[in-house]
Amino acid sequence: MLQATKEMESGVTNGDGSGAAEEQDDAPGDVDVIGGLAREELHSLLGEMLLYRRFEEKAEEAYAIGKIGGFCHLHIGQEGLAAGAIRPLRADDLVITAYRDHTMAIAKGITPRAAMAELYGRVDGCSGGRGGSMHLFDPTVGFMGGHGIVGGQIPIGTGLGWAIRYRGDDQVCVCFMGDAAVNQGAFLESLNMAAIWHLPVIYVVENNEYGMGTAFSRVSATEMEARSGAYGIPAHTVNGQDVLETYRFFADMAERVRGGAGPQFVNAETYRFRGHSMSDPVSGTYRSKEEVESHVQEQDPITILRDRLMEADLLTQAELEAMDAEVRAVCEDAAEFADASPVPDPATLYDNVYAEVNAHGRLFLDGRGPGPAAGGPGGATHG
Repeated sequence: MLQATKEMESGVTNGDGSGAAEEQDDAPGDVDVIGGLAREELHSLLGEMLLYRRFEEKAEEAYAIGKIGGFCHLHIGQEGLAAGAIRPLRADDLVITAYRDHTMAIAKGITPRAAMAELYGRVDGCSGGRGGSMHLFDPTVGFMGGHGIVGGQIPIGTGLGWAIRYRGDDQVCVCFMGDAAVNQGAFLESLNMAAIWHLPVIYVVENNEYGMGTAFSRVSATEMEARSGAYGIPAHTVNGQDVLETYRFFADMAERVRGGAGPQFVNAETYRFRGHSMSDPVSGTYRSKEEVESHVQEQDPITILRDRLMEADLLTQAELEAMDAEVRAVCEDAAEFADASPVPDPATLYDNVYAEVNAHGRLFLDGRGPGPAAGGPGGATHG
């Protein structure tokens, strides 16, 4: 069950200390509006986060009983960022992220069925069952993939921004990454190119305080907000656990970048309630149980919004329970759909591979593969 929590109040601050996307006053006398969002919109935002939470819990359950294999990184605790940063975007805007990608994919438009089937490795998955948990992908909804290599998505996101600029379009690309990715050379080179070419890319760090099992403070001599300063890219910090603050911030930021503001760097402060992956205990050896429990009690993005709506008489317990029952049914349906979907045909193993390969994947070093005279890709064969 969801835990009650204290409401968190914090402003959004630019890296230069000035305010950005600050709290909007509700319309005078309008008791059905919070932060510029009406009751229906607020309920929709809460429902989205509940969907993400229940989807991840169902994935966690499926992994535990062997329905999902390989790697699986849950986003539980970070739903406020997925909903707040992606919902304000246009349908044709682009999102690219790292391997903690399930809720980001659903937020951008991949259906829970297609996402769950991909986790199960089935043909009806959004990547045809070939990507699994870390590589959800669907360009038709503007979700340009989860990526398993730390920082590997950053140059691709930069390339997407370059393509938008080259074509003269007004889309925005939001490139998410974990906090450990900012120590990769690809991050630094990408920011340099984005600054030179004035690309419409918003680089967002999901700063959950840990790169796998290492606290960010142990691997960086500079604060996160300072990372983009050398390239003249404005830095901002947003409270990713407060979905309303995050929503307002990104709604404003997307339009500013769309209007020609150039690349932006966002330090989104958040926290994961589960381990780094399903192979990592909830607290691990690098976090105390007390630390995790404290964040769960005080910084759950779902309960922060729930409490705020209830205190404003914009949500009843009955409405919350009905909302939760609805998303649970959606996630149960997604799991049943994934379980019924067939596994990929082994005959299609080399589909979408952009190279000619031997049927058995040999490197032609055993003397049994075709040589150049037979049209094979290898050089001289060995007897």
